[in-house]
Amino acid sequence: METDVPSRLAILGHPQRLALFRLLMRRYPDRVAAGELAEALDLKPSTLSAYLSALMQAGLVSQERHGTSLRYAIAMTEVRRTFDYLLLDCCRGRPDLCAPATILMTAGATAMPDQKYRVLFICTGNSARSIFAEAILRKEAGDRFEAFSAGTRPRSELNPFALKVLEKHGHDISALRAKNVGEYQFEDAPKFDFVFTVCNQAANEDCPAWPGQPVSGHWGVPDPVKATGTDAEKNLAFHQAYSALRNRILAFAALPLNTLDSISLQRAVDEIGRTGTGVSA
Repeated sequence: METDVPSRLAILGHPQRLALFRLLMRRYPDRVAAGELAEALDLKPSTLSAYLSALMQAGLVSQERHGTSLRYAIAMTEVRRTFDYLLLDCCRGRPDLCAPATILMTAGATAMPDQKYRVLFICTGNSARSIFAEAILRKEAGDRFEAFSAGTRPRSELNPFALKVLEKHGHDISALRAKNVGEYQFEDAPKFDFVFTVCNQAANEDCPAWPGQPVSGHWGVPDPVKATGTDAEKNLAFHQAYSALRNRILAFAALPLNTLDSISLQRAVDEIGRTGTGVSA
C-alpha cells in the first residue's frame, strides 16, 4: 500500500483525471459507459482513454465489458484502502487532526436519531422522475419524512404524462411544481438528511457539496420524457419509471434508520441503487 499511494496521489493531482474520478464517485455504484463519460466531461475519446488507463493502473477504477461496450466504476475497496492509509499513517490515526469538521461534530454517534428526516430528490428537469420520487415518499412513508425535489435545469412546467400517472396512483398533485436546486442552497434553506440523484445527467454534474454531509445516493432511472412512439408507449415509459422509483423508495423507507450507523446506512442506500430493492439491515 505504501508504494501505491504516491502514484495514486500523482494520478489524482491532474485536474481532469480528478474530475473523472469525482464523476465516477458521484455515479457509484453505477458502471458508466466511456461515451457518457466523454460527453459529460467534454473529452476526446483518446484523451478519456488515457485518463481511464491511468486510473485503472493506479487501482482506483475498474472496467467491465457489457456487450460491445466497456463500462467503468470506482474500485471502492482500493479507494478506501488509500484513504485509510492517509488517515492511519500520515495522520497517525488522529481524526481530530484530519477529519472534516462536520464529521468531528457527529463523532460518537452510532446511528441516525429517531426524527423526521428531510429528503431531496434531484434530476435535471424536475418534471417527472424527481417529482415522482417526491410524491411517492410523501404518500408512502407517512410522517417520518419531509420530501423535496428540484432540478439542475428545471423545465417551466411538469410533464403532463407524469401528472396523469400520479393522479392514477392517488397522489395529490396540487402542490407540485418544477423547482431549481438553487432554492435549497441558500443559507437558511432546509438542511437535508438524504440527497438522491434520480437521473444520470444530474449525477454527472459537478454540484457543490451539501452542508451537513447528508447521506447521498444515485438511483438513476431512464428518462421517460425521451420515450418515443404512440401515447400508449410513452405512457408505459412513465409508469415504468414510477414503479422503479417506488420500489426503491419503499425499500428505503423500510430501513431502520435509527439503528443503523452511517457506514451501514450508506451501504444500504448504495445497494438499493444497485438492485432496486432493499437489503437486510
